[in-house]
Amino acid sequence: MAIKVYVGREKFEDCTFVTGFHGIGFTGYWSVKYLIQQLKAKRVGFVESMFAPPICTVSGGRIVTPFELYQKDNLIFFKAEVAPPREKEYQFFTQIAEWVASSGFKEACLIGGLDSTLKNDNTTYRIVYTSSYSVPDTLKDALVLEDDRLIVGPIAILLNHFEATGFPAFSILAYAAQDRLDPRACAEAITVMSKVYNFEIDLKPLIAGAEAIEEALTKPQPKEERGERTLSSFYS
Repeated sequence: MAIKVYVGREKFEDCTFVTGFHGIGFTGYWSVKYLIQQLKAKRVGFVESMFAPPICTVSGGRIVTPFELYQKDNLIFFKAEVAPPREKEYQFFTQIAEWVASSGFKEACLIGGLDSTLKNDNTTYRIVYTSSYSVPDTLKDALVLEDDRLIVGPIAILLNHFEATGFPAFSILAYAAQDRLDPRACAEAITVMSKVYNFEIDLKPLIAGAEAIEEALTKPQPKEERGERTLSSFYS
């Protein structure tokens, strides 16, 4: 087995599995991390994998592992601090999907980003869903991703498996900057999700972060400063 899940319960009836990854704009990963922090979700489990890098970190005096599960009411968040090696992604995420389906989850909500250069209207996101997903009234007016647009990476693997096995799942794909963290895209995705699952969350820190980044991007930087920042980022 590529993964082993450590949780204090075997079944998650009536629960929704929520996750996102380090894709365009880091939208999925940062949305999940922000939701966990703002909703004060409780850590309830861990996912071990032979494909996980040999790393951990510390937050608030507690060890943080590469793959963890958090819970707030009926929402179960899977936070992936890192990605498995590209050649192992299929095996890893297929087994995550199999665990979700076998653990009694009601559905899955997958958060990701879309390249903002592909926008052709004033909307801020698209949705995609499996054949067995019943679209709620809160998403009736949402636009579905246009035909022949590609979804790649972990979300694609999960969607493919859920579609093949008849598991209800949908994805919120917010338009995001391709080359940097995009807090505004995270805010858009979280807004959609909050309407679907009827919870309130403070988005002001995300919007403030987005405005700070956008303001910084409008200011020209000296050549020396750009070089120093590049090297600092590379070696951090």
